[in-house]
Amino acid sequence: MNKLKILNDPIYGFITIPNSLIFDLIEHKYFQRLRRITQMGMSYLVYPGAHHTRFHHAIGCMHLMQKAVNVLRFKGVDISEDEEIALNIAILLHDIGHGPFSHAMEHSIVNGISHEQISLLFMEQLNDEFNGSLTLAISIFKGEYHRNFMCQLISSQLDMDRADYLKRDSFYTGVAEGNINSERLITMLSVVDDELVVENKGIYSVEKFLVARRLMYWQVYLHKTSVVAEQLLIRVLKRAKELSHNNVDLVASRALSYFLKTEFNATNFDTQTLETFSNLDDYDIISAMKEWQYHDDFVLRNLCEMILNRDLLKIKVKQKKIKKSELKAKEKELMSTFNISEAEADYFVFKGEITNQAYQQNGPQIKILYKSGKIEDIVKASDQLNLKALSKPVTKYYICYPKAKL
Repeated sequence: MNKLKILNDPIYGFITIPNSLIFDLIEHKYFQRLRRITQMGMSYLVYPGAHHTRFHHAIGCMHLMQKAVNVLRFKGVDISEDEEIALNIAILLHDIGHGPFSHAMEHSIVNGISHEQISLLFMEQLNDEFNGSLTLAISIFKGEYHRNFMCQLISSQLDMDRADYLKRDSFYTGVAEGNINSERLITMLSVVDDELVVENKGIYSVEKFLVARRLMYWQVYLHKTSVVAEQLLIRVLKRAKELSHNNVDLVASRALSYFLKTEFNATNFDTQTLETFSNLDDYDIISAMKEWQYHDDFVLRNLCEMILNRDLLKIKVKQKKIKKSELKAKEKELMSTFNISEAEADYFVFKGEITNQAYQQNGPQIKILYKSGKIEDIVKASDQLNLKALSKPVTKYYICYPKAKL
């Protein structure tokens, strides 16, 4: 069987699967599940085109990694065939641990374990199945490999993950401000003292990348409607879990029922749990909500109806912290109108905050390499004054509450 397949991607055109091991990993049911996990969670309620999946994104990241390896080799960086395969595997599987709608699971029915930790569990399971051929990829993914620049290609402030998702999410949402030139960014990469650097010819591409990241966060990822929709989904799952713990019967898939009835965290997330998690995707949640919208429980019924019919809570975003008195007033109004308890009202009236920081100066920096050999942080190297501003976190505060009637 020919395993050197070619895929047609709307962003990059033809993408080649480089070897039979990667083909077999893509064919595996754990990876195929990513076709059923939306890349951008509930953002499709704002941007109707944002229905692309984690599968798209992972394949795109692998394509960019192949480009990066070719560029670095051309510039004299020694990368063995084993290291190349490991880099492709690590970036291909970096998001394999995401739950339904990408981030909602982490804040509701699975607590104390991140999608990165679950990705690692999947990789270790696959490593057993593939006779240890993922060992090097796991070492790079964990940031433990002795060649630091390889770990930076997987996870840093200018990694293949960000290089793909900004361009891809921009394409599918139609938000042109996020469209970065990932090809040029990758072409300008180099390695000095085992650190990833960008040649100074690429400084404007890096500036554009950081500005695009800031704009995509405010305009897309932290769009107020996306924020309230994701919060509602988190609350649907929390309420379903609460009802399940109180022995209320809920119609749900086998996999979803398993997670609703039991508390899971990093300590008890065993092989059986991982196998059940691998059967959980967006379809479990959507089909459950379609049933739950008719449930007797006031909270669950209304939350599900809101999401399914896109009749969401009102959300106000402010520069200053939300006063407790404002929250309590909205809560009391809801309690008296529908004769519900404070605990039930909390599901519909709540506050929170959103933070946007396009560049972290105190973390591993994006380094610019000059022809003289001098290396400088992008903020110092750039003549664009607002890059310094981009490295400061900007926090906004929001309050959510029902419209005139539920």
